[in-house]
Amino acid sequence: MQNSGDSVQDTLPIIVIGATYSWPMELRHIRYLLAVADHGNFTRAAESLHISQPTLSQQIKQLERVLGVVLLDRSGRTVRLTDAGQAYARHARLALRDLEAGERAVHDVQDLSRGHLRVATTPTFTAYLIGPLVHRFRSEHPGISLTIRETTQDAIEADLLADRLDLGIAFAGAHAAGVEHTALFTEKLGLVVGSDHPFATAAQPLSAGALAGVPLGLLSADFATRLHIDRYFDECGVAPDIAVEANSISALLEFVRRGSLATVLPDAITRAQADLHPIPLNPPLPIRTVELLRRHTAYHSAAARAFTGAVHAIARDY
Repeated sequence: MQNSGDSVQDTLPIIVIGATYSWPMELRHIRYLLAVADHGNFTRAAESLHISQPTLSQQIKQLERVLGVVLLDRSGRTVRLTDAGQAYARHARLALRDLEAGERAVHDVQDLSRGHLRVATTPTFTAYLIGPLVHRFRSEHPGISLTIRETTQDAIEADLLADRLDLGIAFAGAHAAGVEHTALFTEKLGLVVGSDHPFATAAQPLSAGALAGVPLGLLSADFATRLHIDRYFDECGVAPDIAVEANSISALLEFVRRGSLATVLPDAITRAQADLHPIPLNPPLPIRTVELLRRHTAYHSAAARAFTGAVHAIARDY
């Protein structure tokens, strides 16, 4: 009997025919296997699926019988995929990704009266770009809901390829295979201090060497902005004094406002903060290209196309 909580896509039959056995496999069996593989434990996987552990175990055994192989190694404290299980799971994930994309395509509404869009950005954009962008898009298309995430560029590209995102906003550079990128605008980085910092009254550009002993607050090394900053100091032969690392632009702004730290921020952020002071450097910090990212083979929904148009419209202001 079908579990009442199963969705339509979970009950789609897949007929596997062998020499002596034919059995209607369902998508939920594949989801169950992947849940065990991801959690490494039947109990936690069953909890995440909202089914009992005996039911989960029975369904996995059925899948193993129809395929004629052992998919899970249950001998250790952590349940792991066997070699056969790894091969099967790799293809199963790809199949589920494409089926979910197909479902979104079926439900895509061309008049934009409803829909959902998943977008991620690297951290600097949440401080100046995302607010105006979301306001514009929501004003034009109030029926489209948005999920906005802030994360690293590597995570954005991985999630695009895994179909966990529809669009990403990040920077030009070496992209993962399968990620399309379109230039939006150029972003200039600059040194920034608070009103009480000794550099706040500097009348002339500072040399990069003048920063050698200046305590800095910078984004952590897993963010693209930090890579640009590190490259700048390397090229200038300067060893920066990194007093604080943070994974939040808002935290850096507070550190700079309240203390003796300097930081590096996009000029667009600095211009919007009356109590921050940009300090010219010689040579100047790098200019970088902001790009819109998407998966090459992804279905481009009406909502995604509308959001792309809004991004390009907003980008003209920067």
